[in-house]
Amino acid sequence: MATLAQRMGAMGDSPPEGWFWEFLKAELAPYPGRVATVGRMVLAATLVALICEIFRIPFAFQGTIFTLLISRESPQATVRSAGTIFLVTGMGAAYVLIGAWFVINIPWLHFLWNICSLFLAFFVIAALTNYTAAVIFAVLVAIGIPLWDSLVPAETNVELTLWVVLEGAIGVSVSMAIELAFARTRHGDDIVLPIARRLAAVRNVLAACAEGGARNHAAKVDIVRQRVLGTSLLRRFLHRSTYSPLYRAQMSGVAGLTGRLVDIAAALADIPRQASGAVASRARNLAASIGRISDDLLQQRIPQPVQFEGDSDTSSEASLLGEMEDSVSLIPQAFAGSHAIDEYEVSADDLPRPMLFGASAFSNPANYRFALRGCLAAGGAYVIYHAIDWPGLSTSVSTCLLTALSTMGASRQKQFLRLVGFLIGGILGIGVQIFVLPSLDSIAGFMVVFVPVTLFSAWIMTSGPRLSYLGLQAALGFYLIHLQESAPQLSLSVARDRLVGILLGLFMMWLVFDHLWTAPAAVEMKTAFLAGIRLLAQLTREPSSSEIRAAIKRSHVLSEMLNAQWDKVRSLADGVLFEFGPSRPYGLALRSRVRRWQPRLRALFLMRRASLRFSLGLQGFELPEAGRRTLRQYNERSARMLDEMADRLEGRMNEPMPEPDGDEQFVDQVLAACGCEARELPPQMRSFGILLRRIDGVTRSLAEEVRAA
Repeated sequence: MATLAQRMGAMGDSPPEGWFWEFLKAELAPYPGRVATVGRMVLAATLVALICEIFRIPFAFQGTIFTLLISRESPQATVRSAGTIFLVTGMGAAYVLIGAWFVINIPWLHFLWNICSLFLAFFVIAALTNYTAAVIFAVLVAIGIPLWDSLVPAETNVELTLWVVLEGAIGVSVSMAIELAFARTRHGDDIVLPIARRLAAVRNVLAACAEGGARNHAAKVDIVRQRVLGTSLLRRFLHRSTYSPLYRAQMSGVAGLTGRLVDIAAALADIPRQASGAVASRARNLAASIGRISDDLLQQRIPQPVQFEGDSDTSSEASLLGEMEDSVSLIPQAFAGSHAIDEYEVSADDLPRPMLFGASAFSNPANYRFALRGCLAAGGAYVIYHAIDWPGLSTSVSTCLLTALSTMGASRQKQFLRLVGFLIGGILGIGVQIFVLPSLDSIAGFMVVFVPVTLFSAWIMTSGPRLSYLGLQAALGFYLIHLQESAPQLSLSVARDRLVGILLGLFMMWLVFDHLWTAPAAVEMKTAFLAGIRLLAQLTREPSSSEIRAAIKRSHVLSEMLNAQWDKVRSLADGVLFEFGPSRPYGLALRSRVRRWQPRLRALFLMRRASLRFSLGLQGFELPEAGRRTLRQYNERSARMLDEMADRLEGRMNEPMPEPDGDEQFVDQVLAACGCEARELPPQMRSFGILLRRIDGVTRSLAEEVRAA
């Protein structure tokens, strides 16, 4: 949905309703695999609800929500996700039981423990690298606080807490069994096939452009759908996959470049003009090149390098085709040296392991600020509903915890989706109470209502990242009304209390998160983008240690940090679209530049990572001492250029940036010192010369654009 900003900016030319319905049609349209995924989600949630209703197990909403949250990318991801939920559910229940045992008889200490638990829950959401684990812990805290506030015997509260653990185990077990049972019926690569579908959509638009006549409506509809779907889900699959770090980095770069191609193709499809002969020829060549790259990816082959001839045509179509040619030529470069460092003899123990907490989890002030903001919001709601003696509003605490998405705070987009989703779920829940439950006398009758609501929520959850959160909130709003007790909820006052509690939680989140230590998404996007450029400059200067194993481990750490940084930039760029005010034009212009530059920076990162084998002098990639010395000098100059780009974009440089053209001659000197001018060269040395020139070309073109901007 890269051009959403353009459409929102163009609302003065077309009715907003037209844009809105087009957006909904694209988000809700079926795509390959969507029906199967939704079917498994609905089946799992329905089975859990049936088990809980038949055996009168309380807190059924927790198990049904778990069925929607569990990972479904692959059988391995499902098992890992299920194991994480099992483990964290047990740890969260143990925390609640042990903590309550110490404070239950001392009111002021009990209150202090509740507030500290809220702070801890929000800190875990900010600091844990596994978001699912953080959410599960937050759910246990959200259930445990009002549970242990109730005036019942302690034995009853212990029993109910153990029911919570059982409920989570039921939800996870059912979901895992269904996913593993259907795993054999799913075919194809979860990473390559979505990319191939997007490339096919781009190729269809180019084929229509080459015809020179009216645009192909089916191709335009398909490219709009792919644009709205975006690549965020694909990058999430990559992040959770079991592929090697290098393959994840490469395919993440390809996904970014493919997303850029989809954006440009969508703009090309909107141009009503007829294509000239030269433009038609370029479009045909570009479509053929994309087809070859797609075939190579599907056949698990590394795409061959692609080169295009420039054109002096300055028409809109020619300019867009030129941008597409630049992106297509970078896709094969993402695989440069794909087996270099991963094949080096380093044991698995030497490679960095995934950590439960981030590297700077306890030293990053932003994590503590986020936890404090969340504690103020949830603690404020907790104090309010106790001060007015309205315990039915305890859902406000769970709302605050369940709507805290990340350390970046709550954007207006997420606030809107939370409010609308909860209202939809709450209104559906109350409507079922008034018009449906009086006519039902069996569990099967309730399932007739439950399944359509879950189907509706699951379908929205499988939309693009801009709308999927609404589905989760709608399901949560409905389940909190009907699945918290082990009996049908007939009292409208209970539904009213829970809906008002949800609204109170949303209000407190808006009040605190939008007005305390917050910054516009455009500012945070720019900060994250500049941090990514500086990390790339650090990688360019590698190796910083003469010890090869230490240098390789550091390169892995920097690579993971860079991938996380690019994903953060992309997420923040989505939030810019939903910010309004005087600074909106600046934010949209900055977003456009960032989205144009980031795919090339990703490609530069992958090529730099491939060049490390020569900088490190790994076996088979040794350079002469003079060549390595000259290469270090060139890398330092390139790193300084990246730092200067960041300084320029940050406004810290007032003088003009130095012209980058002089570095081309320096590259020739590096290659000459490495002996790359000899006619008889081993393949790895020939590839080094090609790789270094590509690195130099991308670096200089980025520097030129930044200087012009």
